[in-house]
Amino acid sequence: MKIFHLPDLGEGLAEAEIREWYVKEGDVVRVDQPLVSLETAKAVVDVPSPYAGKILKLHGAVNQIIETGAPLVDFEGEGAPAKPKAAGSVVGALEESDKQWNEGDVVIGAAKTASKTAKILPAVRALAKQLHVDINQVIPTGPQGLVTAEDVKRHANQYQANDMEELHGVRRTMASIMTQSHQEVAAATIIDDADISELVNVDMTVRVLQAMVAAAKAEPALNAWFNGKLVARQLHQEVNIGLAVDTAEGLFVPVLKNVASHSDKSLRELINKFKTAVTERTISPSDMQGATIILSNFGTLAGKYATPVIVPPMVAILGCGRAREVAGVTGEKIIARRILPLSLTFDHRAVTGGEASRYLGAVIKELESG
Repeated sequence: MKIFHLPDLGEGLAEAEIREWYVKEGDVVRVDQPLVSLETAKAVVDVPSPYAGKILKLHGAVNQIIETGAPLVDFEGEGAPAKPKAAGSVVGALEESDKQWNEGDVVIGAAKTASKTAKILPAVRALAKQLHVDINQVIPTGPQGLVTAEDVKRHANQYQANDMEELHGVRRTMASIMTQSHQEVAAATIIDDADISELVNVDMTVRVLQAMVAAAKAEPALNAWFNGKLVARQLHQEVNIGLAVDTAEGLFVPVLKNVASHSDKSLRELINKFKTAVTERTISPSDMQGATIILSNFGTLAGKYATPVIVPPMVAILGCGRAREVAGVTGEKIIARRILPLSLTFDHRAVTGGEASRYLGAVIKELESG
């Protein structure tokens, strides 16, 4: 029997979720014939067959999570698969990789799971499987982070209900990232308003992006990554801004690389391109990597202020609320002014309150300069 193990899908991710099997047990397939559709953190990938022959067993059902390196398909016969010729993105050959997760890597949507960091005895893991409990979501209470049987039972009793919907794909990834952020980041948020009364007939999203670049030059500490294990930071020269995009399937964060190098027109074209690609689920994983700071323009939907959540290893995220008219005082006169509410969340492990305040002040100064 030949066993085909799930390869590294070329994104450095530890797992993938089965969306659809194209074959069934007993089928005879040819080399490079698509076997299964898998969903990683942000991409849908078709995995081709490394063998020609008869399928004996399929490992995993639709919506099941398969870890990289785990058995995927059993084939009839002996031998090992030939090494794939090239890495694939969405469709095509897949390249084996020995890349290890590094906290310095930025892959939006790829977070370390509890199963990789928590201590779990085999009997407890078996209990979790029996109770249909995702071990990644269990809060350990045992010594030195050990997940106990009581932890698993408590989680099962608390969360298992007939009317609960299990999260998959992008939403499941988002849940994992937010858990990681809550556990690791020392988050603090400051808020203020920018007077944008003089900004008429301008693309505000583009203007805010440019203000973030100017602020990064004034206060580089916010355009950085932080490694909690090493207690070290990496400041970046280029400002690569992740732009949070809300969809029915979940949150996507395409990355605008080297924002300072773009004109107003090219920035808007790139934003529109990414939004279309996200909606159609055709965006490349490489277009969602390498962010050094994030912009959440939640005000286009609703809300004035917020406490946006940082995605490690980044140290900051800027949120823009809904612009509104207010009464402003100029000398002895009260006149209508248009303001843009801003919320800056920063990782207090790596950024001081003064640095965060200066960064936000620089954003406001740039916006108010017209």
